[in-house]
Amino acid sequence: MMPILNIGPLAIQLPGLLLIVGLYLGLWLAERYSMRYRIQPNALYNIVFIALIFGILGARLFYIFRSPEMFTGNLTSIVSLNYAMLDPFGGIITAAISCLIYGQRKKLPFWSTLDALTPILAVFAIALGTAHFSSGSAFGMATDLPWGIELWGTKRHPSQIYEIFAASLVLIALFPSWKYISRLRSGNYFLLFSASTSAYYLFLEAFRGDSYLLPGGFRLTQVISLVILIASLFGIKTIHSRYDEILSSTIEDTTV
Repeated sequence: MMPILNIGPLAIQLPGLLLIVGLYLGLWLAERYSMRYRIQPNALYNIVFIALIFGILGARLFYIFRSPEMFTGNLTSIVSLNYAMLDPFGGIITAAISCLIYGQRKKLPFWSTLDALTPILAVFAIALGTAHFSSGSAFGMATDLPWGIELWGTKRHPSQIYEIFAASLVLIALFPSWKYISRLRSGNYFLLFSASTSAYYLFLEAFRGDSYLLPGGFRLTQVISLVILIASLFGIKTIHSRYDEILSSTIEDTTV
């Protein structure tokens, strides 16, 4: 684990740097294929910028709401650059809402925009796992398996490596240059990514040692992942049904 990268007199928080690099690479990849979905590259940059700003603000505000004792008597911590003092789900919620508002104001096509953003999300998922590994967060449960790693005084599952590996497989399977990706109906590219990502989080969360537990012993991340997985699969089915209805109606009109 290496949370701090020392370059001469500079001490750089490596997890944050890895996330920025992942965001840049994701944008570069998405820009190459954005016109396939009739989305201008500038629109992608604007969406990512808005998501980044509001996502960070939301993640900090949710963390303050969840752990107010961390800021008692030390209000300057509110503007701290500490990566660990951000609530990821709060950031995702606020980023999503802000992007939705921007997209509606600019009249961007909903599903096509999500499809255009999918390569960014896929690359960023790998960067997120790498950032977790660098900081030591999202650590695994104790284990006696030979590939366990020493962390916080205990041999643990390398849950961050599991996360990086799973996210990499999703990116490879859904790489935008594959021919079958271009044949997918609008919205299915994003929904396939969403279903795949929620599925591996649902599985890998069982190896985490820092999970937030709900009453009854349920893991919050698994509950959220299951909801997203069901919603994504339902969305894929709905899109296919809608296109089949349109196709049937078109054939009937042509016949008449």
